[in-house]
Amino acid sequence: MREVAIVAFGQSVHVRDSAETSEVEMLMPVLHDVLAQTGLAARDIDFTCSGSSDYLAGRAFSFTMALDGVGAWPPISESHVEMDGAWALYEAWVKILTGEADTALVYAYGKSSPGDLREVLTRQLDPYCVAPLWPDSVALAALQAQALIDAGLTDERALAGIAARSRTAAESNPHAQLRGAGPAGEPLVAPLRTGDCPPVGDGAAAVVLAAGDTARRLTARPAWIRGLDHRIEAHSLGVRDLTDSPSTRLAAQRAGAFEHPLDTAELHAPFTSQEVVLRRALNLDAADGTVRINPSGGALAANPVMATGLIRLGEAAARIHRGASDRALAHATSGPCLQQNLVAVLEGE
Repeated sequence: MREVAIVAFGQSVHVRDSAETSEVEMLMPVLHDVLAQTGLAARDIDFTCSGSSDYLAGRAFSFTMALDGVGAWPPISESHVEMDGAWALYEAWVKILTGEADTALVYAYGKSSPGDLREVLTRQLDPYCVAPLWPDSVALAALQAQALIDAGLTDERALAGIAARSRTAAESNPHAQLRGAGPAGEPLVAPLRTGDCPPVGDGAAAVVLAAGDTARRLTARPAWIRGLDHRIEAHSLGVRDLTDSPSTRLAAQRAGAFEHPLDTAELHAPFTSQEVVLRRALNLDAADGTVRINPSGGALAANPVMATGLIRLGEAAARIHRGASDRALAHATSGPCLQQNLVAVLEGE
């Protein structure tokens, strides 16, 4: 199998409201940044893939407008997924593995500020039995949190500790929207408080992938993708055990996460309770503190929907690039209560 690595990562400064900035204006500096890191021009990219959501933009085929930020002339080989950009990275990875490309540009963006994000995300639910009831994303996360508390797997104090640790870590992240530990916040949907939930914000991210010797030429220390897999839970929440994530565990197993020790884990856990589920599924609680979890602050510090998962892969890769990590796990999720999960294992040389 061909070796494929993340050779560059860039992201915007994530903000609560980017009303004065279009998607193209938000993307262009990020795209220019990752290309400059590698010395590549747009014409040197063999394949481009993006992740975004038309529901957030409020118009069909909104991703075609974002291509203005890439530059589609001369004609490029391009694709799009209506998912988090982590799944766009998966498509680009497969493209390189098959030999159809040697380099790929992957980007994702999300502007959550124009609408009611909690209401928009109900469109991910079963359209016949659940979505008509309009349970929003926070209410569903609260159900999961309560299930964990009832099972004796966490409590509100432990959840507040996760939020404090994440946002303290974000103090060293210049791109984060929230930095520094604060109070647990006001009750939102019991047992969750505002501090247990992610900020609503806008942002973008991009990575460049390259194969083999091309990757070694483009960066001093490539972040090699040693394994990558994604799995999905049943669509109906009523047939799932919300205290566990078998799909995450299986994706991690198929990606080789359990074969050798890890030193970093970037987990896409928008709610504190979801980190509890992911740590158990990935055996990180058994690591006895040897794995640093979300050193970037994670989704609790910045959550540009449709880009947050790609940022987890990028943050893990960036730590490998600068020598702060040797073997990292990156996780991305989509859907209610960790419905769909992607796991990647990244290593340095």
